[in-house]
Amino acid sequence: MNEVKEIIEKARMENRTYLLENEAKTIIRAYGIPVTKFEVARNIDEAVECAEKIGYPVVLKILSPDIIHKSDAGGVKVNLKSDEEVKKAYKEIIENVKKYKANARIIGVLVQEYAPEPIAEVIVGMTKDPQFGPAIMFGLGGIFVEVFKDVSFRIAPLTEYDAREMITEIKSYPILTGIRGRPPVDIDKLVDIILKVSKLVIEHPEIDQLDLNPIFAYDKGAKTVDARIILSSSS
Repeated sequence: MNEVKEIIEKARMENRTYLLENEAKTIIRAYGIPVTKFEVARNIDEAVECAEKIGYPVVLKILSPDIIHKSDAGGVKVNLKSDEEVKKAYKEIIENVKKYKANARIIGVLVQEYAPEPIAEVIVGMTKDPQFGPAIMFGLGGIFVEVFKDVSFRIAPLTEYDAREMITEIKSYPILTGIRGRPPVDIDKLVDIILKVSKLVIEHPEIDQLDLNPIFAYDKGAKTVDARIILSSSS
């Protein structure tokens, strides 16, 4: 897990607590958590090369230590299907971000695969409880987290029993088991992700907050579409 330590140490040296999305995804991928394919492009030509390597359609997202909420800054373009669309999207993203925050440091863009439509979107997260330590969260993901707040919590480290119980106790559980002709999601894969998040935050107490949202859940497997990791302010 040297790669994980290197990313965290680099952020510390740069006085950053907020990890860039490629850094967060590299960390969770190192723990065997499934993520969308992604590449970092530092200019327009690299963006096209990355898109062709990954395969269309793709998504472009701004990479900047000064932009946490990418969509608010106009820093996200989805379902891009050609080199021309990627070039246009890259230019628009850079322009949008400069208008949103003139002095924002821009690393480039994250080019990632456009994941197929899921059966359900879920969230796995972690916040630090001042008394008990890392608390793992599971719930319905995407925009529904804020609306329904249908989540469950357990204090890490977790057992498989804990992870399964977290999944079954949310009110939206029937959505995951298949309703109105929709197939059930791969519950075993969600359990695996929850347990790997628990392992990650126990082994790296420098992580103060973590959000994998949304995770696209399928009948076989799952993919983390967005990942956010914030380090504690003290080393």
